[in-house]
Amino acid sequence: MAYDAYQRSLGGKEPPVINGLTGDQRFFLGFAQAWRFKARDAALRSRLLTDVHAPAPFRALTVRNLDAWYPAFDVKEDQKLYLAPDKRVKVW
Repeated sequence: MAYDAYQRSLGGKEPPVINGLTGDQRFFLGFAQAWRFKARDAALRSRLLTDVHAPAPFRALTVRNLDAWYPAFDVKEDQKLYLAPDKRVKVW
């Protein structure tokens, strides 16, 4: 939803390239930065046992399900983070 809202906010205009990064690249990098996480093993174990959400590093990987992420970073089939289109989760 956040990516769709970002696209709508552009009103059909191309976002500028800033510091060599396209608008989509900045969007996805911001998403990844929001999920940065550092914890000791005991704290991570506690969260795994009590938190209903997946740990942050796994949540950051959800971009693999968004088709727009692939052209933003030119992700190809033979690369580690590639997920085949038929394997991508579509929520809406």
